[in-house]
Amino acid sequence: MRKIVLLIGVLLLCLNVFGQDDKAVCIQINDLNTAVLNGTINKRAAVKKLDELMAQLRGNKPMLKSYNWIFPLKGYKSNAIGGTNGNGYSDKGYRYLDGNKHAAHPAHDIFITDKNQDCIDDRTHKPVDVLAVEDGIVIACSNEWEPTSNLRGGKYIWIYNYYLNIITYYAHNNIIFVKPGDEVKRGKKIAEVGRTGYNAYKKRSPTHLHFSAFRLVDGVPVPFNPYSQLKKAKTI
Repeated sequence: MRKIVLLIGVLLLCLNVFGQDDKAVCIQINDLNTAVLNGTINKRAAVKKLDELMAQLRGNKPMLKSYNWIFPLKGYKSNAIGGTNGNGYSDKGYRYLDGNKHAAHPAHDIFITDKNQDCIDDRTHKPVDVLAVEDGIVIACSNEWEPTSNLRGGKYIWIYNYYLNIITYYAHNNIIFVKPGDEVKRGKKIAEVGRTGYNAYKKRSPTHLHFSAFRLVDGVPVPFNPYSQLKKAKTI
């Protein structure tokens, strides 16, 4: 009997070490993120729960200090970023817990050549691949969006990088190819550029990827400007 108990303990330890329960944690984070977006959860309760879940997901993984990103749009480079020297970024007044009603624009819009706004690259006549900038795990995403929805991000993806303890966010996608709990490698195709989202869907908005980066502070995503990392990113 004792041997059986010890064996079960070893198996449970192995499951924890190799992250077999990470998918379940990511599904909980995804549900929590949806509740934050919809404003259906108490903010204090959301902070507490998110902090617990992110700590569980991070575990005891070693920290790295350097970035080694892939540019998030295949066939494009940093000159596709909107504004002058990335000045389209503004995080003043942003709070993750405000959900879909948040203020500011803590992101860089990365534009593709799509004059007729059909989500097809005018040069290649194909959709533009959205790539994971770094290794990570998908903690939240949505592959559903209707033009009548007021959700700003449309079809979006949140990816958590254990080793840098940051989250990257990809929004306005046309279609996504990942789900919560999926492990992704840098350069992996995770979506195709689209026009989903309350403002992006409107004809006045050129087709682009909305890209943000966040550090975790007490378990809550706090934006930082990733322009320098995008400028140095390897292109594919």
